[in-house]
Amino acid sequence: QLQLVESGGGLVQPGGSLRLSCAASGFTLDDYTIGWFREVPGKERDGVSVINASGANTNYVATVKGRFTISRDDAKNTVYLQMNSLKPEDTAVYYCAAHRMGPRDITTDPLMWRMPYFYDYWGQGTQVTVSS
Repeated sequence: QLQLVESGGGLVQPGGSLRLSCAASGFTLDDYTIGWFREVPGKERDGVSVINASGANTNYVATVKGRFTISRDDAKNTVYLQMNSLKPEDTAVYYCAAHRMGPRDITTDPLMWRMPYFYDYWGQGTQVTVSS
């Protein structure tokens, strides 16, 4: 069974850090672009960061640039999202998603990588709460 499992969420004070993990089972991530999304009640799920299959290309939404870092360890079949300098507005359920690489690298398109439509597999989400 193909599955993505997120972990690492929790409650953290403003200015704190968390590292989210996205582990794959039932398939290998080598051929997949992995995106991190977040969702808050009443709003659409939106892309936060993305990394392509080789790890050579990444992208971030403007509100997290300089604070979040995406990385991948294919030996562990896992993608990470290091989140530093967290703010209350980062509070959300965070999801990872896998897009099977095709002829076009969606990480380089400012709109495509943020659209859930292009992703094939999703995790169940992990809650991140930033509050004092």
